[in-house]
Amino acid sequence: MTFFKKLFLILVNDLDKKLSQADDPYAHLSDEELVERIVLNNNPLLFGKLYDRYAKMVYNKCYGFSRSQDEAEDLTQDVFLQLFIKLKLFKGKSKFSTWLYSFTYNFCVNYVNRSKQRKMSDKSVPVNDSEYKLTDEISDQSLYEMKASKLKDAMELVSAEERSLLLLKYQDGATIKELMALMEIGDSAVKMRLKRAKKKLVEIYDTL
Repeated sequence: MTFFKKLFLILVNDLDKKLSQADDPYAHLSDEELVERIVLNNNPLLFGKLYDRYAKMVYNKCYGFSRSQDEAEDLTQDVFLQLFIKLKLFKGKSKFSTWLYSFTYNFCVNYVNRSKQRKMSDKSVPVNDSEYKLTDEISDQSLYEMKASKLKDAMELVSAEERSLLLLKYQDGATIKELMALMEIGDSAVKMRLKRAKKKLVEIYDTL
């Protein structure tokens, strides 16, 4: 970890502790409202609050692309460092959590692709099994009836791109419009990729 990254992490953690020790005047703010205020003033204190909300999610995704916990921790700090710099790119076309998931995923893919010695893979371990339980938003009965433990195994066997798309849609609750904005493709293209990813997932699930 570079000196700059260490300094950044110390600053964020220190400010977050100060915020938690006092009455938090920002607890009522939504992610989107918090981001708006951070971008307006480049406020590291508010960014510490955002870090606190999403550090666990970002670490979990980074761990999926890492060879060790130390590497995952370094990647996590890299993500938040870049996030602080590029937060203004968030335009509110999707939920912030959805945008951050996509931001983290793309960062990790680029990180792996920069290493020619490694083959890209996404072996993310969910924080808990409930993350693999499908929400009521899913209309496909065959997906809805999948058992969480078996579904987890099937998810690990689809491609990284397919897994990311499925998790964005069914775990994070991204809408078609949000996926269009994140992926910068049209409505029909998003729906076709979702259809293919679901078909692949069901096929693999049935073989387990």
